[in-house]
Amino acid sequence: MHTSFPTDSKERLLRELSLIQKWEKDQKDLWFWEKLGRLPFVLLDRITPKAVQDFLGKVLDELGGFIQTGGKYLISEKEIINDLEKHAGLPSGGLTLDQVASLPLGTMNKAAEKLKESRSEWAMIQGATTGIGGIFTLAIDIPALLGLSLKVLQEMALVYGYNPLEKRERIFIVKCLQFASADYVGKQAVISYLTRFQKGEIQRESISELQGWREVVATYGENFGWKKLFQMVPVIGIIFGAFLNRSTVEDVAEAGMMLYRKRRILEKLESLNAERHPNR
Repeated sequence: MHTSFPTDSKERLLRELSLIQKWEKDQKDLWFWEKLGRLPFVLLDRITPKAVQDFLGKVLDELGGFIQTGGKYLISEKEIINDLEKHAGLPSGGLTLDQVASLPLGTMNKAAEKLKESRSEWAMIQGATTGIGGIFTLAIDIPALLGLSLKVLQEMALVYGYNPLEKRERIFIVKCLQFASADYVGKQAVISYLTRFQKGEIQRESISELQGWREVVATYGENFGWKKLFQMVPVIGIIFGAFLNRSTVEDVAEAGMMLYRKRRILEKLESLNAERHPNR
């Protein structure tokens, strides 16, 4: 049974798009301490137990493979759909993923904000827990944080009506991860890429389009420079782990929310234009 939803006005969509474009321009460079945290990385690798290094390398390789083949096991489509139904005032079971794209943008935005907050809180707890064991629990912490980052981006895709199991969306998710962990120049490069992506100028859906995954892994590794240093002292590791994990997932969630929102707005505007000018 087809469900009809209120249509967003062109003015509302343009207003939302303007806010996102302002957000893109306002993106800041990495903090000084984040850049500084990359400096001792080689030295820290020398003092990190080889068993931990080997384990992390193996897990990161597995996550690279995960991005190329998909990862349905990380997300619950039903949970996201149920949340959208509540925000839209719909009965349980009254919405499918195919219908999500037709929901009012405000409904999607509310669900996305709630998701961002809940996943950030979850990351904080996870970071504090793995910080208890100091440097040795990094073997658990780093892949868990990467997994949570992937999870929240896939969930953001669902919130805005995109299927994260499609290869096209996995490419988009990689770019969102890159955006969240990049410096200012890197962020602008990702925005440029996604603009071409949206216009359909990037057609190839080959593994070569996923090469950015290695860059993401390298950046994540570098950003853990100071975390490795501080987690050598378990008590400090609890505090720093909670803070860094929360801020990391918060940044990833915001990037996914804004970039997926932008895609949905542009598609809604295109649809409105097609309705008003059917012969074009």
